[in-house]
Amino acid sequence: MQSENWLDRLASLRETMPDAEEQETTEAAPAAAGEVPAQSGRLDIVFERKGRAGKSATIITGFTLDDDAVAEVASKLKRTLGTGGSARGGEILVQGDRRQDVLRFLTKEGFKARII
Repeated sequence: MQSENWLDRLASLRETMPDAEEQETTEAAPAAAGEVPAQSGRLDIVFERKGRAGKSATIITGFTLDDDAVAEVASKLKRTLGTGGSARGGEILVQGDRRQDVLRFLTKEGFKARII
């Protein structure tokens, strides 16, 4: 008796569900590949050498994007500059003193940034 009640509930739910075709038209269009969501606020570009055994690093902070989007920006930035780096905890680290290059790249990509 309980299984019939469960099947009845399932059937009534199926009636209220939209068809697959309707669902495709109502979904928001996904972002194009390589496109980054909008960033609010300004990014800070900082040069650091302390605690890195004398090696220099350019760090970009202030992202309000999720970690996946930050990693995508970092990947594109590293490919463009031809340098190593990483994206962790909402920050991007680029090896070497590349402040001007990073600023040029970020403004070209539509981000607001400043060198500190």
